[in-house]
Amino acid sequence: MDFASRLSNLTLLDPPFFDMHTQISLTDLGRLVDGHLENPSSILGPHTVDYRGTKATAVRSFLPDAQAAWVVDHPTGKRRPMRKLHPAGFFEAICSGTVDAAAIGHNDEDTSSTHSSYRIQMADKTGKLIETHDPYAVPSILTDFDRYLLGEGKFYRLFDALGAQLRSVDDIDGVNFAVWAPNARIVQVVGDFNGWDGRGHVAKLDMSVGIWELFIPGAKAGQKYKFRILDQHGQWIDKTDPVGFAAELPPLTASIITDLDKHSWNDDAWMERRAATDPMHAPMNVYECHLGSWQKGPGRTHGWLDYRDLAHRLVDYCHRMNFTHVELLPVTEHPFTGSWGYQTVGYFAPTSRHGSPEDFMYFVDYLHQHDVGVLVDWVPAHFPKDAHGLRRFDGSALYEHEDPRQGEHPDWGTMIFNFGRNEVRNFLVANAIFWLEKYHIDGLRVDAVASMLYLDYSREDGGWIPNQYGGRENLEAIDFLREFNVAVHEHHPGAVTIAEESTAWPGVSRPVYDGGLGFTYKWNMGWMNDTLTYMQKEPIHRGHHQNDLTFSMIYAFTENFMLPLSHDEVVHGKGSLISQMPGDVWQKFANLRLLYSYMWTHPGKKLLFMGGELAQWNEWNHDDGPDWLLLDFESHRGVQNLVSDLNKLVIENPALHQLDFTGDGFEWVDCMNWQESTLVFLRKGLAGTEPILICCNFTPVVRPNYRVGVPKGGFWKEIFNSDSERYGGSNVGNYPGAKSTGDGHHGRSDSILVNMPPLGVTMFRLEK
Repeated sequence: MDFASRLSNLTLLDPPFFDMHTQISLTDLGRLVDGHLENPSSILGPHTVDYRGTKATAVRSFLPDAQAAWVVDHPTGKRRPMRKLHPAGFFEAICSGTVDAAAIGHNDEDTSSTHSSYRIQMADKTGKLIETHDPYAVPSILTDFDRYLLGEGKFYRLFDALGAQLRSVDDIDGVNFAVWAPNARIVQVVGDFNGWDGRGHVAKLDMSVGIWELFIPGAKAGQKYKFRILDQHGQWIDKTDPVGFAAELPPLTASIITDLDKHSWNDDAWMERRAATDPMHAPMNVYECHLGSWQKGPGRTHGWLDYRDLAHRLVDYCHRMNFTHVELLPVTEHPFTGSWGYQTVGYFAPTSRHGSPEDFMYFVDYLHQHDVGVLVDWVPAHFPKDAHGLRRFDGSALYEHEDPRQGEHPDWGTMIFNFGRNEVRNFLVANAIFWLEKYHIDGLRVDAVASMLYLDYSREDGGWIPNQYGGRENLEAIDFLREFNVAVHEHHPGAVTIAEESTAWPGVSRPVYDGGLGFTYKWNMGWMNDTLTYMQKEPIHRGHHQNDLTFSMIYAFTENFMLPLSHDEVVHGKGSLISQMPGDVWQKFANLRLLYSYMWTHPGKKLLFMGGELAQWNEWNHDDGPDWLLLDFESHRGVQNLVSDLNKLVIENPALHQLDFTGDGFEWVDCMNWQESTLVFLRKGLAGTEPILICCNFTPVVRPNYRVGVPKGGFWKEIFNSDSERYGGSNVGNYPGAKSTGDGHHGRSDSILVNMPPLGVTMFRLEK
């Protein structure tokens, strides 16, 4: 007989009288009233008792706001008063029949079905009658299989059970709260629904998994809440829900009960196409964007635009600029705006700076409906020390290591996740799945991977603990990253993962089954550093540093690389990209156009941080954002036009995107002319596509009639010239193109004569 059936056999005894002193100690009753009873379910709810020599059930409730209370038989509506046994609001009634108290809180069947045949009715301080469930008689939302998966660290749909789940029991709506806090003595749920007094809402502990849980009838979406925790040291702490789906606008810190199923998605065509597309052979031009500063507007704090307004503006801009994807700096809730989102507290909550979770769903949905993908930065490497967050969540080092040599990051003053703990890995992998599942995100760029891989990352000798073999590799973090990548790719085909990894760790973007970490792409930090170092040199010195450019092709196909000119290159005193270029103003613009043109033709997917397409002079500031007024000037509009056209070229020419990760897609024509600082190479696609010839001149000297070997004779049409007047250049070029001369050169039987513009790149394609 199930729990509901057993309760349905109970009838109310009249009069409700019971000598409680033989069943409950006054000490426990005092602790209950004070909110210090560690296991309130041992007293509250239905319990089998000995009543006048027969077995009966005592129904007990703690109702601080009640003047009077009744137990109501749900099938008949018959009610009998509960006796108030403590003036603080402790009530009790005796029912005939028994119930197996061990069954309370456990249910392996449908958790939405009827569980209790009695209700609690109370008259509040105003005399208003309120009928509700007994929170301590509602079975757990967790099944035994859920508990098994939690123990194994494989409960990837953690977000369907933990946090604040809207739930209906019988015909009474409420919210099921559940939180992992195994070392807490007491967990109270406090919020708008109980006047932030948690004494009547002390959660029940499931010791098998360390999860505290309580169903609160009448709680509803939009109400704020926290977990009030008594730790082992006797200290009370208020914590934000680690699995909270929404949060207050900082500096306020409460979580908000949220219905994640309200939005009606309309991106089926995009999602089906994504699942059927191989991202390795598709074009990917990524616009990296910080939503808080990309554009400003009236109506919200600090001029932050809401997600819906941002969606429309970004779609229009991405179409104008031919970006295929946007990559958002972290949108997870973070207390400090100046962290740009990289110090996350609310891992499951989109930041309230721009609106609600439903608003962010609209944002993603709208971009998908207009063929723009959405990538987000994700930060599993570390979390901040804010008191309301994950640090010492239940009074112990729960998510982090106890030893600061493992648990604290010296560079950022943050905490490092304990990747060796099943529950922590489960929390993070489930969080990744959550964003792909609930928000249809197309990919996750994982921040600071290098800091996860090495135990001695940014640490002095003696400041770190070797692994079990005496090495510096963080074996638990490696296992976590592999598990994360396998889970993402298995559950969401077509979604991508991107590693910001700055070392020579092998196989970052190789499959896990082949010994790799399993990422789809890796940021090519080596290319970025070498190329910027080269471009920052005066052209007269570049000839002696040709290897800085050609070296990338030695390792270009060892990983699936993405070429990033990201936010990291325009902050912390580095200056903007154009300010890093040498020469007078004309040369700075020409050098920047040269840099972008070379980058867009180099193998690898492309990423550019906002403002770079404007040739912005100022270093990025998260309060101000791009200087859009610069587009009043022709030279800045020219750079914007150049980026738009480069993106379009990549999309329309398979040779520039199909074989980004294999040597078959690249061929040097001439990389040895260091004296004149020129490079000539071919980009190639799959069989049947025409190659693209790229000629680069890294000096301000025009190279007229420069002979270049070509793979086939014919007319080679000039399809791009970074020195075009359209981009603010001097218009030295080869319009409409060049016809081959039949003279062999560069080891090829045919050649063309090319005018190489100053600090410029020209591209040619053979006309059929």
